[in-house]
Amino acid sequence: MFDHRKYRAFTPVRLTDRTWPDQQITQAPLWCSVDLRDGNQALINPMNVEQKTRMFTLLVKLGFKEIEVGFPSASQPDFDFVRKLIEEDLIPDDVTIQILTQAREDLIARSYEALKDVKRAVVHVYNSTSTVQREQVFGLDRDGIKSIAVQGARWVREYSTRYPQTDWAFQYSPESFTGTELDYAVEVCDAVIAEWQPEHGRRVIINLPATVEMSTPNVFADQIEYFCRHLAQRDQVIISLHTHNDRGCGVAAAELGVMAGADRIEGTLLGNGERTGNMDIVTMGMNLYSQGIDPKLDFSNIKEIISVVEYCTELPVAARHPWAGELVYTAFSGSHQDAIRKSINYHEQHQLPHWEVAYLPIDPRDIGREYEAVVRINSQSGKGGVALVLERDYGVELPKWMHGEISRVVQKASEQTGAEITSLQIKSLFDEHFHAAVPGWTLLGYDLHTTQGIVKGSFNVDGQQPAFEGQGSGAVEALVQALEKRFGVSIEVTQFDERALTQGTHALAQACVALKVSGHSYAAVTSAEDTSAATLQAVLSAFARSPVASGCLKQASGI
Repeated sequence: MFDHRKYRAFTPVRLTDRTWPDQQITQAPLWCSVDLRDGNQALINPMNVEQKTRMFTLLVKLGFKEIEVGFPSASQPDFDFVRKLIEEDLIPDDVTIQILTQAREDLIARSYEALKDVKRAVVHVYNSTSTVQREQVFGLDRDGIKSIAVQGARWVREYSTRYPQTDWAFQYSPESFTGTELDYAVEVCDAVIAEWQPEHGRRVIINLPATVEMSTPNVFADQIEYFCRHLAQRDQVIISLHTHNDRGCGVAAAELGVMAGADRIEGTLLGNGERTGNMDIVTMGMNLYSQGIDPKLDFSNIKEIISVVEYCTELPVAARHPWAGELVYTAFSGSHQDAIRKSINYHEQHQLPHWEVAYLPIDPRDIGREYEAVVRINSQSGKGGVALVLERDYGVELPKWMHGEISRVVQKASEQTGAEITSLQIKSLFDEHFHAAVPGWTLLGYDLHTTQGIVKGSFNVDGQQPAFEGQGSGAVEALVQALEKRFGVSIEVTQFDERALTQGTHALAQACVALKVSGHSYAAVTSAEDTSAATLQAVLSAFARSPVASGCLKQASGI
């Protein structure tokens, strides 16, 4: 039964003098990838050694300096992978690996065996401290749970002395921190820190996991600020966060947690992890990047990241995944497409020092996306998007009035198929309806004479005999008058544009013309080396698409 009354609201923190809302993130936190441990244990099919090696290689390439590589005391594949990294010298000198272990002596001993001869490592020990776990899982009181944490910390320190050649760092997580009373979480962590004595130079990390995301991100930030304020040796330890995404706020909680005083973030690429996932380091890193902050990680080839993550996890990345998804820089909406086209042009024309483009928070090219993906066309698309595709992919620049003409043709085609229209299909529709010469209506030649400001013209058109004869104030008006005289119709030139396509002696010109023939509109686009020829052909091509011209051609051919 779907009944909200079986749940109760999370109790907020009484922190009336909180300071984190006034803070601003100005630099990237320390990052630790947990793809190979937390992300791996959340997979339907855990990674094999080859997949783990490929993921580790990617993480190093992206710039991670701390990587949690597994839970070697919990499984033989994890143990073997840690040994492979060490024995095959796959760990760069500036990278520290991290392993996870429960606070049990046999598991801690096994973890150190896996790490034998490593140059530098973080031993990460944890036990659960939450009220629910204490009461319902372990059946222990506060002192009982704290003694587990302290004894685990002691074993971690004692076993490290057996491997003096390694530079050891220690990390403790009060698992289910978000469900733990804050004063008690501080008490347990103070006791662990006292066991490790960071004042003597030992690097100590206290990791605060939102093992289950239980509240809004602002409440989590209050928890972090409270913890940082009350920890006895705060200035001698690194505060790390490990948020999960049960409420869909894992990234937001991590960001606010950093504002509240945290130094370090654990997460995974693209958010893979238990239940609804871990904190997504790509999303948080790109959030920083979009604000002009160096994330200290290289996401310039997002396609490679997606490829490796999908291969190693055997899970797809959603098309709408923040920053990385296939469609996140894509606009189907007509108004969005028009704004993007205009904004990109404005940005380039004015050489703006900072990226400010409508609907695009970053330049997609920064992470290996191309503008081909920005505008895609379906029945919801508008004239600006179609024009941008033609200009972007084929160099066809059209006057603004032509945008609506081609858009109507493309939209009709999309509505008929019910599917997206590709760039190639748009070009084909443009050629068919506007650019291609209509059989029997090719301008073979023309002869113009000017007398007392009046242009008299003779126009030789393929399939039309005799030549058209007309006059007017210019060549276009002379041709229109000739067509009106020949076919007994009313023709009005409603739009006319021409532009040079190339430079030099044999420069190409493009002409765009729209006519009203007996009240109905027809448009055409032509190009030729002769500007006048391009313009006159555009008039003929537009007229040729009218029923009047079509009927004439059928009659001439005896159809």
